[in-house]
Amino acid sequence: MAVHVCSLIRSKTQSIPADGKYHVLRFPFGDAESYDEEGMHQVQQPDGHEVVDWDSDARSGLIWPSADGWGALTAMIQWADGAYTELRDQFVRDPLGIAGGADSTATDHRPRSVGMQCFTKHHEIFVHPGTPLGLLVSHNGASARQIVHAQFKLAIHH
Repeated sequence: MAVHVCSLIRSKTQSIPADGKYHVLRFPFGDAESYDEEGMHQVQQPDGHEVVDWDSDARSGLIWPSADGWGALTAMIQWADGAYTELRDQFVRDPLGIAGGADSTATDHRPRSVGMQCFTKHHEIFVHPGTPLGLLVSHNGASARQIVHAQFKLAIHH
């Protein structure tokens, strides 16, 4: 059984608006990535779109599976301390509606704890080339809040 892996890391802060909506976490390409030997996170995307600025284009948060298979999704999210009572995160198939429409899974709503908010999550689903995956977040604060570090990983067993 072959395993295809894509491992993304974001160390630059990302501001998440206080609009009650989920937002795609965005990740850098190339040398700033942790690992992408199978080409699942590229500037030139499989549908022809080219990401010009990874930090402002939600498409930089997409992992495009390189094969059909059983996908193990893993994430780590670190929020700066702030005035909110709930943090939310979810994995989503096709979060931008590129391949037929969003399909969310593994949605978590988490109460605030003391200090910085650090979470990990793991979920497994079937994945397919042509249907990108994303890690989305939200919060219930009255103003924008910061993600200070994030990781998003996919391991496809096929």
